[in-house]
Amino acid sequence: MIEKSDIASRDRVARLRSGLSLPLIGAPMFLTSGVELVVAQCKAGIVGTFPALNARPADKLDAWLTEIRSRLEAHEQETGLAPAPFGVNLIVNDYNTRLEQDLVTVVRHKVPLVITSLSAPDKVVEAVHGYGGLVFHDAVRARHARRAVAAGVDGLILVCAGAGGHAGTLNPFALVEEVRAFYDGALALSGAIANGRAILAAEVLGCDFAYAGTVFIPTEEAIAPEAHKAMIVAASSDQILYTPLFSGTHANYLVPSIEAAGVDLEEARLAQPRRMGDKADPDRPRAWSQVWSAGQAVAQSQAKEPASKIVARLEREYRAARSALCR
Repeated sequence: MIEKSDIASRDRVARLRSGLSLPLIGAPMFLTSGVELVVAQCKAGIVGTFPALNARPADKLDAWLTEIRSRLEAHEQETGLAPAPFGVNLIVNDYNTRLEQDLVTVVRHKVPLVITSLSAPDKVVEAVHGYGGLVFHDAVRARHARRAVAAGVDGLILVCAGAGGHAGTLNPFALVEEVRAFYDGALALSGAIANGRAILAAEVLGCDFAYAGTVFIPTEEAIAPEAHKAMIVAASSDQILYTPLFSGTHANYLVPSIEAAGVDLEEARLAQPRRMGDKADPDRPRAWSQVWSAGQAVAQSQAKEPASKIVARLEREYRAARSALCR
């Protein structure tokens, strides 16, 4: 049975998409996405986003949002070109003690797009819809998607195999079709999106947006450590390991960063997810800050570049791929 999306929601999503140079959302990356990257992505015509938890302490989120909006407004006044909307990622679970405070800040700034992760985002949906904003929710399985749809989200981000960070394991051919069998709202596809052909492929599969993260790590604007950026540029797909060792939940990490942290690769390969109630090992290297993440399309990043140059390349590749299909 198809669960129909709200007409008003569809209209808001259509307006979001129509203002973009590419149907692309820059993924919010922990300890990587910040003000500079978001502004650069939005100026280039794609949705720029960041995790609220990157703004530390919590009251810094207000300053970040103020700066992003003011710089984008100044860009429009100077160029006459409307930038793409921006978004914020909120982690929805009991461990995020900042959630309520961050949500209040997001509502005050009327952030156009809010991306939720983990638990059902009912309260976030209610608050964001109160000012006319959009809520997209991460899902790695159909059951997670159903729960988010029941909460009234405007779109789903299907996080498939090959994505950086906490990726799923399902092939996009399988997950997109399974979700489309019960949901006709907006879909964004995540997982090894690093060129324009992949963006077009996401549309061909039936998605409204592509969702890319790793390709924006080695940018001049990202707040990731320079060593992380260099490791991305030097890496290949066989240097990505999917393990729950560092965060308790499976995620994709760069093998050289695991080795640099002094962790045995076989231990990482054989690790089991942390069970509810289990405490993290305090001596274990910390995910994201000591052990770095990347997706399987890592080899497509050949150099450290401005974000605008990457978006321009993606757009050229996307247009060329569309033209080739229409011949």
